[in-house]
Amino acid sequence: MDSASFFRDKNLGAESPISGLIALLAAVDSLSRVNGLDDLSKQLVFSVFTGEAWGYLGSRRFLFELDLQSEAVSGLNSSLIETVIEIGSVGKGFSQGKNTFFAHTAAVSLATNKTLDALKHARDSLELKNITNPSTSGMVLEDFDTSFSDKFYHSHLDDMSNINSSAIVAAASLVARTLYILARLSCELVKSYIVPTNQCPNHYVGVILGEPSSNPNLGYVDDVSRFIWNFLADRTSSSMEDVRSDCSKECSSGVCIKAEADGKGVCAISTTRYVPAYSTRLNYESETWHVLPSDSSDPMGMVDPVWTESNWDTIRLQVYTAQNVAFDRLVLLAGIAITIMAYLAIVLTRAYIAKALKRD
Repeated sequence: MDSASFFRDKNLGAESPISGLIALLAAVDSLSRVNGLDDLSKQLVFSVFTGEAWGYLGSRRFLFELDLQSEAVSGLNSSLIETVIEIGSVGKGFSQGKNTFFAHTAAVSLATNKTLDALKHARDSLELKNITNPSTSGMVLEDFDTSFSDKFYHSHLDDMSNINSSAIVAAASLVARTLYILARLSCELVKSYIVPTNQCPNHYVGVILGEPSSNPNLGYVDDVSRFIWNFLADRTSSSMEDVRSDCSKECSSGVCIKAEADGKGVCAISTTRYVPAYSTRLNYESETWHVLPSDSSDPMGMVDPVWTESNWDTIRLQVYTAQNVAFDRLVLLAGIAITIMAYLAIVLTRAYIAKALKRD
């Protein structure tokens, strides 16, 4: 969900990764309105990662915490994960008159085939054409076939003009229907969950201050992350009305959502949680970060980067307004007049001094 450029506050990342993120949130919202989700035979888990362009920080940390069975991922078991569907860049799915998405898979398995069948059923109901390359069961839904094609990737030019909103809507519908089949199953929206600290969203990956925690200080969490957490907690929470109550004091069970919006919030039964995204080669102990040696047994561990950032001082800028053209001309004429007067003064002074010396 993060994007970067030299001027990070100007980088919207509309095509990558925000188009996929919006499609995911829309799919979650659609599924939350379907009756009978409690009777599904399989559990749906939604994850949003950050720092993927920086050595896959979010996803690698999530899997690392799964292996450790830490408190941040309590209730999840990696051995029970049947299939993974990733929503990538889908903002250009409707281009050149073609309604096309591409499903990329890594290997052929029973779960992969089931996912492909579910995608085809969902596609048929949406009247979309879908090219798949069936080849751990996992699948990535993208708007490209053989190679990534966003020429404005991690650039301030990756804005609304770089995507097609209809493609994102179609991708959301496709994913929601696919997940339901597999399991047998605006700004006003943002302000209903959080109080934004910035007028424009910041998609900077961010830095970790202090000890990493699954219950971070919200003052250090950016607007996008807080909104996604509240939205997912609300949409995936228990549908029982009696478990929702005012959490102005403390929730005896579950989590507190929408606390920023109305100052009170609502208690809800939800397993939504934060998992700090940082390198698996970093360990925080005794208020100090330690760099761990590379893990030779991990294929990515040998090249696992450790990203750091300097402590930047506040950048200041002095702005000078351009003067009026008439004023500039007046200054020029005044300068010429002063130059002429100075020249005449010098000539007269020299002449006077010369006469005075002759008299002496």
